[in-house]
Amino acid sequence: MLDSRYRHAEGTRGCNPNVFLVDFDTISASFRTSMSTNPFEQQSSESSVLTQDPVRVILFNDDIHTMEEVIAQLMKALRCTTHKAETLALEVHNNGKGVVFVGEILRCMEVSQILEQIQLMTQIEV
Repeated sequence: MLDSRYRHAEGTRGCNPNVFLVDFDTISASFRTSMSTNPFEQQSSESSVLTQDPVRVILFNDDIHTMEEVIAQLMKALRCTTHKAETLALEVHNNGKGVVFVGEILRCMEVSQILEQIQLMTQIEV
């Protein structure tokens, strides 16, 4: 049985009796409704990847930025105290790299983007 979006073309001159006419208004409304749903509301393997822990942001040491610049950017990205940012910056400086954030991938992407605003080198590790 065909649904109401289609109707038979019988009685239409010169048409194949197996041809159906499409009610584009109905289909368009159905399409708009399906497109208006938020894709993140649907349960899928994609959503589990987006919220999966632990994902890490790794910050790499460089010879370009001062400790003060790195500390200030860490405070901005992580919304942390000066003491926490200093500790992380020192770890990165001493080891060449360091994990500066662990959390959901969307937040990791945000942290990484903020750090990269001043051309700091980061990597997101899943």
